[in-house]
Amino acid sequence: MSLVNPIQIPSRLPLLLTHEGVLLPGSTMRTSVDSPRNLQLVRSRLLKGTSLQSTILGVIPNTPDPASDAQDLPPLHRIGTAALAVQVVGSNWPKPHYTLLITGLCRFQIVQVVKEKPYPVAEVEQLDRLEEFPNTCKTREELGELSEQFYKYAVQILDAVSLEERFKMTIPLLVRQIEGLKLLQKTRKHKQDDEKRVIAIRPIRRITHIPGALEDEDEDEDNDDIVMLEKKIRTSNMPEQAHKVCVKEIKRLKKMPQSMPEYALTRNYLELMVELPWNKSTTDRLDIRAARILLDNDHYAMEKLKKRVLEYLAVRQLKNNLKGPILCFVGPPGVGKTSVGRSVAKTLGREFHRIALGGVCDQSDIRGHRRTYVGSMPGRIINGLKTVGVNNPVFLLDEVDKLGKSLQGDPAAALLEVLDPEQNHNFTDHYLNVAFDLSQVLFIATANTTATIPPALLDRMEIIQVPGYTQEEKIEIAHRHLIPKQLEQHGLTPQQIQIPQVTTLDVITRYTREAGVRSLDRKLGAICRAVAVKVAEGQHREAKLDRPGVAEGEGGKEHILEDAKPDSIDDTTDLGLPPEMPILIDFHALKDILGPPMYEMEVSERLSQPGVAIGLAWTPLGGEIMFVEASRMDGEGQLTLTGQLGDVMKESAHLAISWLRSNAKKYHLTNASGSFDLLENTDIHLHFPAGAVTKDGPSAGVTIATCLASLFSGRLVRSDVAMTGEITLRGLVLPVGGIKDKVLAAHRAGLKHVIIPQRNEKDLEEIPGNVRQDLSFVTASCLDEVLNAAFDGGFTVKTRPGLLNSKL
Repeated sequence: MSLVNPIQIPSRLPLLLTHEGVLLPGSTMRTSVDSPRNLQLVRSRLLKGTSLQSTILGVIPNTPDPASDAQDLPPLHRIGTAALAVQVVGSNWPKPHYTLLITGLCRFQIVQVVKEKPYPVAEVEQLDRLEEFPNTCKTREELGELSEQFYKYAVQILDAVSLEERFKMTIPLLVRQIEGLKLLQKTRKHKQDDEKRVIAIRPIRRITHIPGALEDEDEDEDNDDIVMLEKKIRTSNMPEQAHKVCVKEIKRLKKMPQSMPEYALTRNYLELMVELPWNKSTTDRLDIRAARILLDNDHYAMEKLKKRVLEYLAVRQLKNNLKGPILCFVGPPGVGKTSVGRSVAKTLGREFHRIALGGVCDQSDIRGHRRTYVGSMPGRIINGLKTVGVNNPVFLLDEVDKLGKSLQGDPAAALLEVLDPEQNHNFTDHYLNVAFDLSQVLFIATANTTATIPPALLDRMEIIQVPGYTQEEKIEIAHRHLIPKQLEQHGLTPQQIQIPQVTTLDVITRYTREAGVRSLDRKLGAICRAVAVKVAEGQHREAKLDRPGVAEGEGGKEHILEDAKPDSIDDTTDLGLPPEMPILIDFHALKDILGPPMYEMEVSERLSQPGVAIGLAWTPLGGEIMFVEASRMDGEGQLTLTGQLGDVMKESAHLAISWLRSNAKKYHLTNASGSFDLLENTDIHLHFPAGAVTKDGPSAGVTIATCLASLFSGRLVRSDVAMTGEITLRGLVLPVGGIKDKVLAAHRAGLKHVIIPQRNEKDLEEIPGNVRQDLSFVTASCLDEVLNAAFDGGFTVKTRPGLLNSKL
């Protein structure tokens, strides 16, 4: 229907109340219909009507929200626009609503509202004729687009019926628009002239300033950047496939307007591609003797680990194209797994990059995001290669046992491709979408335990156990590495502080209990801070008093007195020596600085009554001694287990009580009433102290059996014996894991005898020689041998002579 033909609207129109703007004749707008009145209008007139007249509505601007639940009809504006409903779109989610596309036809004036429900209907009077002003339609449409910003002004234009009034209101808007167009045209012409001028003087553009050409300078800089990118692509020596992708992307970039969001994404992608070290690598230092010296200087002990690194160097010296091994250092915290990775990189002369994987639960962190996503970026592997700038660095994948899993994928599964020597030469990051060769990268993973690593990932790595340190090793590490580091960090010198080895041993045994040396390092730091306060105060007092000398104390060194109060530590310098004399840290000073000892040897006190035995447990933090306590009382034969025990350990307790009940006559074990049925009218309670810690595993079987045997026999278990081993219903002792960590825990606790399964005797070769000399080992194949070794004089009449005297 042509707008220049005469239009006659019906004398009665249904009224559509809208708050989304003012519809002017000749303009088009979309409006949302969600109020009850408007919904009824659409359903009754537009959806059910068939004639053209049913699609003509009266659109009234309404300032209040028509979606309100008010029952009364709101005040209506007296002037409206007759509109033709061109399109109706409906939806039921989240609630029923429609969207109308309407076109304004002409103005009308409300004469009388004849009906209010279910939707308003009014008698109207047409005010203008479109055929009289056919050339004004376009102007009205442009003004209609401005109606959202100038709502009140647009209503006034709607109310203007006479031609003179309309011109008075619209001419200022048109003049303003014309001035804006002229200014825009002038700016574009000026820009074109500047472009011609810049092209003519481009060789000297960087030293010539053109007023008013800032935007042009930015554009030319972008063009120069594209030229530089092209040059870098040609000289990057990237593989043919990657080169083709870059050439294709640079062509797209040239045709792309800078204002497009994809322009920045494509440019960032190309910059990453040219920055990656496709063929740039470092040369390995293959001097094995120098590598051995460097590893020994950086790390004490860790012989197995250092041996593996030297083996890699030796094979690398014989074969240049050796693929990098996938090593996984497994051990408790604080034993130096991460620092060993740095030393390996230093030994090889390679770049080092650490990737923390603890808590990572998105596979995109490994493989990157696809470039279709907003904010996409490469994965940590590719980003690490960009950071180090070479394709053969040492990558440390820290805490690989603490990877998570979420709806975003499984990062452990994404690592399968990275850590597979047969696949990682063709690793494809989702962001790059081209293959990158990772075969020359030396990957080193660290973990506290292998229990949480998926079997498929564990199969791709070479596991190297890094056990805890012995006391002697900790003393050497402290005096070789930790104490010099702490002195340097606190601004102290060996002339100001001395920490003897006996003091270090006290810190290790009485103030720490760990497999690594982190707590030891913190305690040494606390000592250095206390000494730094004394040194600083001494220097301040000397500068203030400027006295010629100070009386010397006894012994030639300054001490902190054992009975000194904390407040008196600062005053002891008055009784000491001149500040150039070192402060000796002995046990008295240690008690003053660190407080009372945190760990005292309580083993003999805990085993002062029957029903207590010492077991050995393995944890991700290293080996630990574990007390098992049992008591009995009158009852109905129930067995109670406490201490946060897992299912396996509960089963071990039931096995132990069943074996003792079946062998009660053999060992003359009776309950309180003298019956060989140990559970007759008797309840048993087994408790594992440190109830806040979850415990599980089969290795406590022999300890539980020994504890119950002590309870029912009334005899004390030896206070210097610890044990570990799994048991069967027939009384056999089966092998367990973590022997080295468990033995070191027994050694730290000051125990003298350790009972282990006979099939674990081969594991004793890994125990350091000084620890084997301090401990006596009993290898048992059945519970009879365990009980004979755990009690003074044996547990049966016939005992194996010399069982406790076997030393390895």
